[in-house]
Amino acid sequence: MKAIVYHAPKQFSYMDVPDPQIQPDEALIRVRACGICGTDLHIHEGEFLAEFPLIPGHEIAGEIAAVGSAVKGLKVGDRVVADNTELCGHCFYCRRDQPLYCENFVSHGCNVAGGLAEYVAIKAEKIFPIHNLSWREAVMVEPTACAMHGMDVIALKPGNEVLLFGAGPTGIILAQLLRLNGAAHLTIAAPPGPKLELAARLAADEVVTVERGDYSRHRQQLLAAHPHGFDCVVEATGSPRLCEEAIQYARLGGQVIVYGVYPEAARITWSPYEIFKRELTIKGSFAQTHCFDRALLYLESGKIRVDAVVTQEFALQDYGLALEALRSRQGIKSAVVP
Repeated sequence: MKAIVYHAPKQFSYMDVPDPQIQPDEALIRVRACGICGTDLHIHEGEFLAEFPLIPGHEIAGEIAAVGSAVKGLKVGDRVVADNTELCGHCFYCRRDQPLYCENFVSHGCNVAGGLAEYVAIKAEKIFPIHNLSWREAVMVEPTACAMHGMDVIALKPGNEVLLFGAGPTGIILAQLLRLNGAAHLTIAAPPGPKLELAARLAADEVVTVERGDYSRHRQQLLAAHPHGFDCVVEATGSPRLCEEAIQYARLGGQVIVYGVYPEAARITWSPYEIFKRELTIKGSFAQTHCFDRALLYLESGKIRVDAVVTQEFALQDYGLALEALRSRQGIKSAVVP
């Protein structure tokens, strides 16, 4: 089969590789679409769990091409999406029922073979049938699952006022979930453009534009309009600079959610005295596991809208162009179609 294969950070080829051989508890998926997101740029750099050689791609949708001898409930031809996370079940954290912290965490497209190929083998327990979703919508199930985990971390209270930095694809989903699950007033702050326009149309009560060359503008606007700050501030851009300033928008007793994917070498400075004095809570939200079923409930029902998120498709051999589109912020989101 054809696949994108990384040999080392920043070094990949479009090449022939052997077809995956499935185990009794696995199914073979013929990939119909695989989303590309900011995490893929970090993997390209050798960050975020990346292990090489690697077939990338963690937002996988396709059709069942074969099933292992022990698989039940799936059949050839089923339209499905794949939860890319696999857990060992026996490490310190798995035995404490904290599977996301698994010490042997496996993520297809990050440290084992993913969906930027014609076929991928996935454990049957991690495969979910889809019914109402197009392939473009189906690649958004994994990002929605990550946003579901983010909502679990945030634990929003009804009536909260929320500030969300970022209107990328996951931010667009997270904004809708925040609106549906307790945010009485949602402010979205992000650079101007189609992403912010879509997030505003789907979920925002208030929009504040972020000028990348002059952060003082949004800072003045937010502090003037919300002198007491927000109950919850979610930083979903992956910008260390915005993460560092996020703390100033949290009201006394509020919380800051570090949600974006940041460069591993990035560092920020927060005053521990401010966190102490204002009784702030700082939380991180990393990836997801066991969230696909709830994500699908929102997507299949249409309560979360993603039909306008994927704006570009690329052939598998044009993966480099898809990366460049992501890096240069072209459109909203891209999918690779083998």
